[in-house]
Amino acid sequence: MAPEPPQDVPVVDEAVPEKKTLIASNMAEPKNESAVPAAKTSNATMLGLGLLLTIAACAIAMTAQLGSIVSSTNAAASEPAQITINTGAGGSSMVSDATGEYVADDGSQVPDDLPPAGRSGENTCAGAKLKFDNTDCIVNGMTAVGPQAGANVTKGYQGDMQVDYAPITDPYYKKGLCPVNVHWHLGAEHLSVGEYDENGDGPQIEQVDGGIRQGHQCTSFDAEDPKFTRPYQWKYCKFMEVGQTYEVHWPHSAVGACGTPNQYQTPFYDGVFCNLDMETFTTLTPSQIASNVGVQAQVFVVVNDESYFWPDLMRGMIVDGEMGSDVAKYTGSTTGDARSNERCSPYSPITWQVDRKCHMISASSFDKLCYDMLQQRDDMSGDVFPHGSRETVADELAANNHANRFLRTQE
Repeated sequence: MAPEPPQDVPVVDEAVPEKKTLIASNMAEPKNESAVPAAKTSNATMLGLGLLLTIAACAIAMTAQLGSIVSSTNAAASEPAQITINTGAGGSSMVSDATGEYVADDGSQVPDDLPPAGRSGENTCAGAKLKFDNTDCIVNGMTAVGPQAGANVTKGYQGDMQVDYAPITDPYYKKGLCPVNVHWHLGAEHLSVGEYDENGDGPQIEQVDGGIRQGHQCTSFDAEDPKFTRPYQWKYCKFMEVGQTYEVHWPHSAVGACGTPNQYQTPFYDGVFCNLDMETFTTLTPSQIASNVGVQAQVFVVVNDESYFWPDLMRGMIVDGEMGSDVAKYTGSTTGDARSNERCSPYSPITWQVDRKCHMISASSFDKLCYDMLQQRDDMSGDVFPHGSRETVADELAANNHANRFLRTQE
């Protein structure tokens, strides 16, 4: 904040410059070396005049300093003060002008340049994906696949597919799983009535041949609120926009390269199957698969407002306050718009833990995530843009094992 202007500014005596001239003149006079009494008088005079010189110099300096304060105070009064404060999720900083209105930060939370590439060392997960082709969901009138995702996750919902295994209901880390990838989809693949559903709103993407499919949008979008419409200058993420809804996925695996430079992989299948071969995989029961592979999902609407900044989206779902507190848990499959209610994913069953709420998050949070992704040993550039969304899974393809419990803070 600007300092208060001083009430009384002392005026320096106009005679000070003349005293300086007089002192200089007296100091220039030759001394009478033969007159001792005169010499004593001269020394006393010199001492007094020196003291006056010091006082005068201090007065001049004080005058200049006070003048500078007055000048800066006047200048500050002519422009709105900007105050930087720490607030909001993740301890972000934002700027307020004199009217109290917060202004967009446009990416100051995100470094301008990537550090030199540091991908030395062997990527032991490269090519580890176990490959299975999509298949018809219904064959001869019978369901031919395991339970699918993304399903309806509205509290109380149950699918019609009978299964005899359960999802992981504890936080994944307690079961030895680690995140092996992060990516997101355009719109929400899951459906949560009143949060992200067919009544949601936001920027619409024209569906064209070869384009990706858009999922549900958050109902909290407000076209009259500038934080939903103010553009953001993206640095690292591609094809993203403010106001849009995205569903973020964090695939987890118990056989990933947990705790190593190879932990995060694109495609995520390489991370999920990093330490699992096909021979071993074929011996696993559906229950064993669902207990060792899971996905966290959280739906966000992007805003250009730094009070919604979150510094680390790499490691998994945000569990803080309301975020990550009301979570659906069920078994499903991998997703994406290459799957539908006619063509299904063979990668099933896996556990899903899905936040039922839509949350606002700053554009810079996503951009910081992309910045972090591009620093991994594996090349994750194939995941710094949104992927297409699968249509909501039909009831007959959704599992009946939804566990409607709250996910407690991950201690």
